[in-house]
Amino acid sequence: MTDQELARDLGFLEAYTIGLGTMIGAGIFVLPSIAAEQAGPASMISFFAGGLVSLLAAISLSELATGMPKAGGSYYYVNRALGPFFGSIVGWGMWAGLTFASAFYMIGFGQYLLPGLGQYVGFLAGWGEIGITVAALVMAALLTGVNYYGVKETGALQNVIVLTLVGLIVTFLGIGIVDGPTIGDFNPNGWPAVAATIGTVYVTFIGFEVIATSAEEIKNPSRNLPLAMIAAVVTPTLMYVGVMFVSTGTLSIEALATSQIPVADVATEFMGSIGALAMIVGAVLATVSSANASILSAARVNFAMGRDKILINWLNEVHDRFRTPYRAITATGIITLVLIAIGVGIGTLAEVASFMYLVTYALVHVAVVVLRRADPEAYDPSFRIPSVLYPIVPILGFIACIAILLQMSLIVQAIGGVIVVFGILWYAVYARDRALSQSLVGEAIAPGPTKVTDGQGRYQVVVPVANPETERDLLRMAAASAHAHDSETAEVIVVNIIEVPQQTSLAQDLTFEEARVERQQELLDSARDIADELDVGLRTRAIVGRNAGSAILDVIEEEDADHVLLGWKGTRSRREHVLGSTIDPVIGRASCDATLVKLWPEDGRGEGDIMVLAGEGPHAPVTARRAAEFAEASGEDTSLTLFNVQEPGDDDEGASPQERGEVLIEEFVERAGLEATQYESRIEVAEDIEGTILDAASEYDTICVGATRTGAVSQAVFGSLPETIGEQADRTVVMARGPEESAMSVRQAIVQRLES
Repeated sequence: MTDQELARDLGFLEAYTIGLGTMIGAGIFVLPSIAAEQAGPASMISFFAGGLVSLLAAISLSELATGMPKAGGSYYYVNRALGPFFGSIVGWGMWAGLTFASAFYMIGFGQYLLPGLGQYVGFLAGWGEIGITVAALVMAALLTGVNYYGVKETGALQNVIVLTLVGLIVTFLGIGIVDGPTIGDFNPNGWPAVAATIGTVYVTFIGFEVIATSAEEIKNPSRNLPLAMIAAVVTPTLMYVGVMFVSTGTLSIEALATSQIPVADVATEFMGSIGALAMIVGAVLATVSSANASILSAARVNFAMGRDKILINWLNEVHDRFRTPYRAITATGIITLVLIAIGVGIGTLAEVASFMYLVTYALVHVAVVVLRRADPEAYDPSFRIPSVLYPIVPILGFIACIAILLQMSLIVQAIGGVIVVFGILWYAVYARDRALSQSLVGEAIAPGPTKVTDGQGRYQVVVPVANPETERDLLRMAAASAHAHDSETAEVIVVNIIEVPQQTSLAQDLTFEEARVERQQELLDSARDIADELDVGLRTRAIVGRNAGSAILDVIEEEDADHVLLGWKGTRSRREHVLGSTIDPVIGRASCDATLVKLWPEDGRGEGDIMVLAGEGPHAPVTARRAAEFAEASGEDTSLTLFNVQEPGDDDEGASPQERGEVLIEEFVERAGLEATQYESRIEVAEDIEGTILDAASEYDTICVGATRTGAVSQAVFGSLPETIGEQADRTVVMARGPEESAMSVRQAIVQRLES
């Protein structure tokens, strides 16, 4: 069985934006009143400390996410390192934390919608606490329905909301600081209150983990993932501190503590009613956006638990029509509605969500140490905590999380304790005999010797497969190329890609696409059997991604491949693509030799007599070498003919067409490095070069032609002549080129500059 991989589609900017979108949310609009009441102006220290604790967690999570890049986030890492006992605690804890956070956001929504907008829209005023609760319930039910039905536009809307919120907060801070806030008694309630407030406000920091849960989809994760996570923590932390500075320096602590719409009331003082209205609208958008993200994240935690057999898989069933985990979403929505309906205080909701994530991150820090010491074969992080910071970061992070937990109120500790105990009981009653993972703590206590690789180089041929009818022939041709490099311990890497729409979670889609996953496994299992017959080293990779062409290019880059060989149906398009949406980007951008094969639908295709078009093109020698590899693998019954067509008439130096052809073939043989015993020559003289080649092709079993162009040309990939031969010749056709070095686009240059 080959584990599915997710294609890497996200660069630094995309990953950073995802993280920022979850951090710049409802907390900053709702928490200032609660934090100011607890710690006064010193609450800005609480926000700063919460950011530092999150920064430590982000560093540990970065190593774990690049070492085990699977969907599921902190739950997955803890479950793999510490076993299903702690996995059950963290899984249920994260799910509960997200439901409490959703309820917190929804009550904040009710406060800004009714008392807030009620100042401007008459019928929204005067509803009181019951009105706030009803508004929260209605919106929570609506968001549950949106996620249940899988509305596709939510992703684009989320991006618009994030940009709007960043603009509003930056404007608020700029005008507020210029207005000159005046801080009175900085720490009226003492440092214990400041420490306790960290637990209250930490709910606003829990979103950065979404970057870790997307680790499988991030390009160059060793660099982009830790940078994106750190940036996604630092940016909002500075914003939160600034908002508290402006808020506590503009309104009295008493006025701020009693406000249901604190940021809007502060904005009124220096931005007027228009500014206050803008902040209210922003808060309404933020609370909706944050709650929506929390409901979706909770469903994905459920999915990861179900995958590991810790949670009953019934909860993870994907809807036949909507392709959403509707039962998990419904369960999350129901619990959120219950928490709102029974009147749990907004501060308590925030603190319980914080409590559960602090427990989670404390165990994440332990997981880093366990995996470092156990050093399992599957753990190979491309980013490691620098030696000067290890084990300082996980130790300080663990201590900080525990210290904050101990400072929280007894009621919050009691609720959090009940959830932890529930996780333990669930493990004992349900998951103990079903869970798939085992703890690595024993190996961490007594680690075995470190494995050392031999460092031997390989000649690697990547072969994407999708059709069982052509798989054997493609692998046979890839094996021929590999066998020609035995001295370099050649290897064939077989890849199959399941493409998933942009709107669907890559990992979640696998549960819906059971038939496609089974077909993928059958293809790869068959490849292993074929490889045994061909006596060639083989690895398989099963990938789930948005775009097959991009996924293949990523494999080529990750494996540092020497050659990619693809099948082709033999048809061209005059629309968006030339040879196909998968083939065009691979042939156009692959940094290694690329071979495209159209297989003739008869027995023995790709074998028998081979004709190579001998020409002056930059890629012709590569084609000759490819043909020689195929001929050698096919045995003595195969002939290799170098074919050239010359136009009639002597040239300026008096050389006849036959003489010109002989000279060209001699130069061609020298460039390709062929031996005289390997080939025969054939020179034709004709006006119609294309027609002559097509007529001659019918006499051979396989036609090999090299690309006639370099660089990116929209009208062709290999060139018009090779593609015409490939399309019209009723034989197996092989088109080949050497490594491509296309000009870099402006967008690629900008992205590369930002990521370097």
